[in-house]
Amino acid sequence: MVGYPRDHDLPHYTYEDYVQWEGRWELICGIPYAMTPAPGIQHQSVSNNIAWLLKESLSECKECQALLPVDWKIDEDTIVQPDNLVVCHKADGAYLNRAPALIFEVLSKSTATKDKNTKFALYEKEGVRHYVIADPKERLAKVYSLHEGKYIKVTDATDESCAFDLGKCVIDFDFSKIWA
Repeated sequence: MVGYPRDHDLPHYTYEDYVQWEGRWELICGIPYAMTPAPGIQHQSVSNNIAWLLKESLSECKECQALLPVDWKIDEDTIVQPDNLVVCHKADGAYLNRAPALIFEVLSKSTATKDKNTKFALYEKEGVRHYVIADPKERLAKVYSLHEGKYIKVTDATDESCAFDLGKCVIDFDFSKIWA
């Protein structure tokens, strides 16, 4: 069609390009996504509460650790930065190179579509055991667990607790504490 770019007309970026950019970016299938504007106060508050609860929940587990946004390099043209995550393997260096066991994405107006669709499919494909999409405005978290390669919705959590089997340990996460 006239006027529409074809896939081969679009720029395709890689990790080598990504590390040169200023600011916060994600790169998904060679397409850059600016992580701007910065998350709002409500988003940051919920994310901070999630981080605190994850760290507290994992205090007895010697294998798993809670992390804040860090690069997860899936391949040369896909690098994402989940809002909150748990890894159950040794993590050091410039980026993660293996799938986290648990990811929380906190919705913002600018990232909601990507978190609900693009990242949902990506995390499912990459084998992230549990994916939680937290919506601060609705005070609702959609909890998904991987079953036979597909995400199955476990619950819509507002003030419930949910157990996450991380393989190395099981944590009980109280969703009522993230909205305050």
